[in-house]
Amino acid sequence: MALLVQKFGGTSVADPDRMRAVADHVARTVRRGNQVVVVISAMGKETDELLRLASEVSSTRPGREMDMLITAGERKAMALLCMALHDAGVPADSFTGSQAGFITDDTHTNAKIVEVRPERVRQALEGGRVPVVGGAQGVSGSGDVTFLGRGGSDTTAVALAHALGADLCELYTDVPGVFTSDPRVVPDARKMDRISFDELLEMTANGCPKPAMRSVEYARTHGVDLHVRSAFTWEPGTLVTKEEQDMEQAIISAVTHDVDESKITLIGVPDRPGIAGQLFRALADHSINVDVIVQNVSEHGVTDISFTVPRSEYERAVAIAREQAPALGAQDVKGDPDIARVSVIGAGMKSHPGVAATVFETLAKEGINIEMISTSAIRISCIISEDQVEQAVQLLHDAFDLSHGPALVD
Repeated sequence: MALLVQKFGGTSVADPDRMRAVADHVARTVRRGNQVVVVISAMGKETDELLRLASEVSSTRPGREMDMLITAGERKAMALLCMALHDAGVPADSFTGSQAGFITDDTHTNAKIVEVRPERVRQALEGGRVPVVGGAQGVSGSGDVTFLGRGGSDTTAVALAHALGADLCELYTDVPGVFTSDPRVVPDARKMDRISFDELLEMTANGCPKPAMRSVEYARTHGVDLHVRSAFTWEPGTLVTKEEQDMEQAIISAVTHDVDESKITLIGVPDRPGIAGQLFRALADHSINVDVIVQNVSEHGVTDISFTVPRSEYERAVAIAREQAPALGAQDVKGDPDIARVSVIGAGMKSHPGVAATVFETLAKEGINIEMISTSAIRISCIISEDQVEQAVQLLHDAFDLSHGPALVD
């Protein structure tokens, strides 16, 4: 008998028919002799609707009240699913995040999990019942309801799987698994049967929308195996596990892209210690996350510093850079909000020469100019013009022949 945590996203439970379909699937899993804990998101676009209502009612939208409002969507969904499970002959109990033992920090709208104390969930399992936990929520040390942020239900599921010692955490969504690229951009993108935590973490950090990056980080840190699969076909999806040294390894596993990028350049900055620290401290103090950073070679005692930030932070970041420019001695500040990032990812590239050359040659052949480059042991990312990013994804996907299976290390 296995203990499984099954998480269902908003599209999986978007209406009463979908809710009953999920209940039937959980019931079948239980009847096969498994113990099941369910984590559920708000139905469909309900979170978006609650945010819309808040914006119409208030211009201040205090964080404490926003968390109370947003988490209502998950509470509604968990109660409805429990009712559907009872109709399917499966006894079930609903639990809010606080009832399930999720203790968080005091940060409203994007709280972090501090501790999980799932005593009530364990008691329900021991009593032969299915606990249904509202995702993306907890309670702060001061007793306030907190929201874990977008994608927080994935993190709830992984954290609960770790706390309970579950055999597997299944993340059900509206896609059949993890693909070698976005199927909307590359029609012949291939679903992967298996991928490592490190590869999936790079993918989610570089444009792959599901599962949530925080959940993959948590799973990797605590060794929680994941199964990303569809709640519409119920077919096996993609297994995410720790990389095994003796398994065959793809040179490149996936090509991802991200259009939520913008670039800022400080021109003519004096080349002396402390300049970069002063600039990026100012950005950090305003909670602006900087991604790729490039500092050009100094010429005549001055240099250029370029960096990327999320497009939603572009205007704020430009304003801060211009505010800092006089103190830094910069001659000018220029920005470009119309860039994008394309990344090739694969655990095999760290021991296989020539990957970077193939990437750069493929893009150059089609006249795609690379503005910035960022790498890790298993990733190469190129910042390019946004209007060329889909072409770049298709070209690189073809260059590594990902549609016909992974290129393997010899």
